[in-house]
Amino acid sequence: MVHSVQREIDAARGDSEESQPIQLDSATDLTKLEIRDDHLLQIKQEFSTDGYVEQLQSQSPHQDPIKELIGRDLLGRQTELVPVSLQGVVQASVRGNLDVEFAQYVPAISQAALVEAEGVFDWTLFASAQGQDQTIPRTSASGFGTGILRNRSELANGTLGLKRTLTTGGTLNIQHDLGYTNVESSFFGVADPNPSNVSNFIVGYDQPLLDGFGKDRVLSEVYLARNAERTSVSALKGQLIVSASDTERAYWQLVFAYKQVIIRSKLLDRGIEVRDDIKARRVQDARQAQVADAVARVERRRSDLLIAKTALRNASDNLKRLMNDDRVPVGSELLLVPSQDSAVETLSISLLDAIDEGIQHRPEVEQSILTIDDTTIRENVAKNLRLPTLNLTAQARMLGLEDSIADGYESSISNKLVDDWLVGLTFEQPLGNRVGEAGFRRARLERMQSIVGYRRTIQSIVLDIKNALNAVVTNHALISQTTLSRVAQGEALRALIVEKELTNAGYSVERLNIELNTQESLANAEISEIQALINYNIAMVDLYQAMGTTLNRNRIDFIVPDSNQLTPGESVAEYNLKPDLKSDAEDSHVGD
Repeated sequence: MVHSVQREIDAARGDSEESQPIQLDSATDLTKLEIRDDHLLQIKQEFSTDGYVEQLQSQSPHQDPIKELIGRDLLGRQTELVPVSLQGVVQASVRGNLDVEFAQYVPAISQAALVEAEGVFDWTLFASAQGQDQTIPRTSASGFGTGILRNRSELANGTLGLKRTLTTGGTLNIQHDLGYTNVESSFFGVADPNPSNVSNFIVGYDQPLLDGFGKDRVLSEVYLARNAERTSVSALKGQLIVSASDTERAYWQLVFAYKQVIIRSKLLDRGIEVRDDIKARRVQDARQAQVADAVARVERRRSDLLIAKTALRNASDNLKRLMNDDRVPVGSELLLVPSQDSAVETLSISLLDAIDEGIQHRPEVEQSILTIDDTTIRENVAKNLRLPTLNLTAQARMLGLEDSIADGYESSISNKLVDDWLVGLTFEQPLGNRVGEAGFRRARLERMQSIVGYRRTIQSIVLDIKNALNAVVTNHALISQTTLSRVAQGEALRALIVEKELTNAGYSVERLNIELNTQESLANAEISEIQALINYNIAMVDLYQAMGTTLNRNRIDFIVPDSNQLTPGESVAEYNLKPDLKSDAEDSHVGD
């Protein structure tokens, strides 16, 4: 186990003199495009997604930029928009996600199962009582003649005691017996004393000496229940990480869908303007095929915008499902829109540190270790089951019999310490013992398999981290590349528009078709840039999930409740998750 971890760490460390953390810079060098600064400013204002948002906001300063674009909802009403922040939706998901809420019950259930397993060793009070009044007729033949004899008796007895299963595997039994007998006969043979009272004290002890002996065997269910409780806590942490990560990904998909609606809308507006210019040239040089092609392009862009709007609604509903917030249920037609844009930060990432974090914090590592412990416990049990059955039985009694209860007590303790004792052994051994040997062999193989499972878990964690790191580095590089492409395409469209305004040749059908093509190229470049930004942020989510530090990153703490803390009507979720709400974005309306 240690070797498998050390091997991965050594491989990640490599040559200590050459290995260095990966430095990711957020700046993009636009000077290589050789575009004037005033043109870059114009491109930023008129040929970028942020510029489009500012233009829409200037048209409707008191509402969300896309409120007019999105149209009506499924109820035929104007769509109501709800801005949400990333941290707000993550914390709402942690509090309300149904998968998390379901997983929150498991630790409390496991703890109750642990108490149940420990309760086997509690003292048990037992008692019994019965009474009988009977008259039995029977025939009699004697020298005095024949007749019917009648025996009448009154019987009453009771038992009170304590018993307990010990951690050695034995059973201790302490009990007190009381009895009352009164016999009336129609002939001779009356008992003496009559009536009589019995008072007995009995101590019994049964102890396995081979099979079933020892704490490893007797307490195995307690050990397994304790591990099950720890496993459930680790699984809850894993579910929280998964839910928080899924919510972050859903939020970034919402950002992408939101930006795509804006880009498609701007592309449609530009296409309509050029289509109208082409239609106006029918009297000059525009042929019907060229006009029809321009119309087709506009309608195709209108279809793309409709698809983008639907994708935004679907992304909103998916995020609402993950949040499970009463204020924005899935069935509502409220549309969630992002209040937080994608961002690229300057980062320094070390593969060695990431692997070390993953091994320390991934819940799967703890679960694999607990699985090894479980199989070790079962192997010890199976090893004990190979032994023959040899049980010791011991019993001691103090007996008392008098005509009253008080005298019976005195009689039981005054004569001698023990009136009656019993010691015995029982032995049993299956010939060949194939069941015990096969069970031990199976348990040993399962333990060996669990060790391989641990090594596989470590390897999987390392692979997840490397894949996530590669995605982070690749998408970070793609951000710069797609930004350069978008700026260059913006410059191409800007230049075409300037030429159209300054020269009559700019309004020719051929030049207008070039403008349509350049518009589409710019829109594709803008979508690629946004996609690279979203993929980068999702890759960061994947990286933190692979390292198991998603909760720390989002400042989320959780408390696993004791099963005794829950009262009827209370939810386990009330005790578990305590997000830090102080850092929620002020403009977030949901999940603050």
